[in-house]
Amino acid sequence: MATSLRQLQTQKQKLAPRQVLQARLLQLNTVNLEQAILSELEQNPLLEQVEPEELQEEEVKEETAVDDMDVSLEDMYSDESTYYFSEEKKDMPLPDRHTLIENMIDQLQDTKMDEHEREIAEEILWNTNERGYLDTDLILIADRYELLEEEIMPILHKIQRLEPKGIGSRNLEECLMIQLEDEEGSLSHRIIHKCFDDFMHKRYDKIRDRLDCSEEELHDAVEHISHLNPRPGEGYSDKFQTVIPDVIIREDGDDWVITTNDGGLPELRISQAYEDNLENGSFNSEAKKFIKQKMDSANWFIEAVHQRRITMVNVMRSIILFQPEWFAGNMDFLRPLKLQDVADKIKMDISTISRSTRGKFVDTPYGIFELKHYFTDSIELSDGRILGTFIIKRALKKIIQDEDKHKPLSDDFLVVELAKDGYTLARRTVAKYRDQMDYPVARLRKQI
Repeated sequence: MATSLRQLQTQKQKLAPRQVLQARLLQLNTVNLEQAILSELEQNPLLEQVEPEELQEEEVKEETAVDDMDVSLEDMYSDESTYYFSEEKKDMPLPDRHTLIENMIDQLQDTKMDEHEREIAEEILWNTNERGYLDTDLILIADRYELLEEEIMPILHKIQRLEPKGIGSRNLEECLMIQLEDEEGSLSHRIIHKCFDDFMHKRYDKIRDRLDCSEEELHDAVEHISHLNPRPGEGYSDKFQTVIPDVIIREDGDDWVITTNDGGLPELRISQAYEDNLENGSFNSEAKKFIKQKMDSANWFIEAVHQRRITMVNVMRSIILFQPEWFAGNMDFLRPLKLQDVADKIKMDISTISRSTRGKFVDTPYGIFELKHYFTDSIELSDGRILGTFIIKRALKKIIQDEDKHKPLSDDFLVVELAKDGYTLARRTVAKYRDQMDYPVARLRKQI
């Protein structure tokens, strides 16, 4: 049979080095950003730290200039503000805060992926939610790179088999199947593969009849499944004993002053000595080429740090605009808000918003909160009202906390109690919210 060779010309999107760098620095919290800056200072001779004495001279000049101007705080500290409240600076040892996503990205180095595939893998990881599940359709990620969904499926397959296993799954069934794939043919594997719906609804008689197993065998298999991790994203703690806020907000009349908490980090600039010698032609062509490469890297790094500040401030300002009630002092109320809403507002990709909010904290007049606190799903009640699930969960939490612990309320009674507060929900919805809040069923809440 004759074969023919064809040459196909296709376009594939590839992130520029400076875009990759900007994405990497944006996903770091303040602590890890400092470590990245110090590391870059060691590796790149074209970068140097501005000494404190020089910074003080610049601050004096700025203060003199401000004294001669009649401007408001709003005009002085715009969205690109890097102002830091000096009275809040604290010289303290900062712990290494290594998040799950950063841990997963480190694992990618050990896989047989090329640079482009790793970029896509990182994009997938940054689109997983706190439970470890893929939070967007895979085809949307493929579209960003002008690829087909099946072309990036192998990358997702590799991610899902990193530790913890099942990360990036699209549903619970897929998550459990990945954790059981080394036990193919076992009863546990067959239950999830062939009888997942019956398993979820505890129709054990149907499973026993279909798979022809004894009650004891079924019990052991179900017990084994119960010890798998249904939420791989929660298997690695992103919660830290010491919280260093990444953003600080303070009221200024009817407006908010938003600043990034990086005033204590090293201030960077291009080495003047290298720059002067380069202009004077003091280096041979080979050295000049090396220095030019390092200078580009240094400029990109400085630009990426600056862009991180702008993005963090813009995201925080957008959150404030979307949640006016909360920032006015009503901390029991949050409007429905998704990452996509903020992305659309500031015209950035949703993965950028994910990077800038995950594992980041804001210091507000009401305390320190994780940025993800302000994002909540919506639910439409039977009367047509659309509320944030935050409000429903807050009401449900109060009911459970106030219940008689000797006679805890079943999910059916929780439905009734919520209806008294004006929230009419289906029983399965209440059970889902109760589970998400880590409250067990009534019989397990009972106290003797």
